[in-house]
Amino acid sequence: MASNVQFDPSHNICCVYDEKLPKMVVFKEILEFMKRLPIQKALTDQHKVFKSHVAHFWKNAKYDEVNAVINSSLVREVLEFPDDENSPTGFPERMVKGCMLRMGYNGPLNKENYLKAYFMKPYKFFIHSVIHALSHRKGGNDVMKDYQMCMVTALVLNKIYNFSRIVFHYMKDNINSGSKSWVYPRFV
Repeated sequence: MASNVQFDPSHNICCVYDEKLPKMVVFKEILEFMKRLPIQKALTDQHKVFKSHVAHFWKNAKYDEVNAVINSSLVREVLEFPDDENSPTGFPERMVKGCMLRMGYNGPLNKENYLKAYFMKPYKFFIHSVIHALSHRKGGNDVMKDYQMCMVTALVLNKIYNFSRIVFHYMKDNINSGSKSWVYPRFV
């Protein structure tokens, strides 16, 4: 296993939408919405992640830009994302900020990233689920990057969004970086 990579089973874990769990009762209304999201498989699919498989992946992971055998269409197929190559990967800033305000965001609007803490409680859980399951980073579950704000906007406003391209981009980025982290281990 790469010595500069630490495995943490909580990285990119799946979401559990079981309202029978005592802590989930308060999220009943948002759970109904979340169960209808078009990215269910990426959020809730439960795969065991073996350290040996992830270590083998990092030992052998390479991306051949010329042949591009693996691309975002494979990510789309495996995760059953409802997008295509022409789907957008961003939205106008005004649309994103408007969506964040609809969701009760009460923090500063002109910051580069939005903090989960500034949203109303049900939306905090929704945002946490998206960040935790689809983040390209191994930490920082309180901060929404611009692409994550666009993901949330697409889901809330029922817009088409190229989830596949974003996930593939960050997987490829991580392969080429000097510092490896367990990005998307459930998808490997």
